[in-house]
Amino acid sequence: MLKSLTRHNIPKEHPRANSLKIRANLSDSFDNGIISQFGLIAHGRGEAFDYILGETTPKISLKTIHVATAQLLLSNSVISVNGNSAALCAKSIVQLANLTNSKIEINLFHKSKTRANKISQLLKKHGAKDVYGLNTKYLTKIPGLKSNRKYIDKRGIFLSDVIFVPLEDGDRTEFLKKMNKTVITVDLNPLSRTSAMSDITIVDNLVRVLPEMIKQSRNMSNLSKSDLQKIIKKFNNKKQLNLILKYMSKRLIDLST
Repeated sequence: MLKSLTRHNIPKEHPRANSLKIRANLSDSFDNGIISQFGLIAHGRGEAFDYILGETTPKISLKTIHVATAQLLLSNSVISVNGNSAALCAKSIVQLANLTNSKIEINLFHKSKTRANKISQLLKKHGAKDVYGLNTKYLTKIPGLKSNRKYIDKRGIFLSDVIFVPLEDGDRTEFLKKMNKTVITVDLNPLSRTSAMSDITIVDNLVRVLPEMIKQSRNMSNLSKSDLQKIIKKFNNKKQLNLILKYMSKRLIDLST
């Protein structure tokens, strides 16, 4: 069905046209070797939570995006990229990195040199100059982490203060925290280990988050260091997660009545 929709274009009047376009994009990205089969499964899981949000960005998440953007602008930061985030938002990742002076580093759970190179080529197609995480000469390990995502670039994540890890897995978040890194994530599941362990958790769809972060980066570019610090200081991630859970719970109740 996805192939047919891709070939004949998805009707604009379809009630879930945007979601179908994303699915078709991910299907093509799987065929092109950008994402793994497990990435398709992960996306489907996220879609279920996006239904509960109503496939829109709630005001609660907009506030968190504001804080996350301030943190990127203030810090020595890296945007960590996997197959799904590259397939969904390669252009936006590059734009956000440029606006916030963040580095870009590829980090894959299902590690493949071929796939990493294809992701790098995709990012460079959209204007990325330096993409870290590919040259084994510069790789080191996150202490204690066992999965393939333990490998990080000495010039990137290893040296950074803040790691923006959209569509992250919980184990690496845990060990990045042990390295005293500040972790920002985008996760549609507010109950995930990643959501609970991150410093700033944006509960929303990445395809909506990154354009908003780009917009806010431009609006906040002239703010002083002191102003940015004030934005971050007021934020409480646990409180925000509680608010978003209440919001999603209410939506489920409203939909059932």
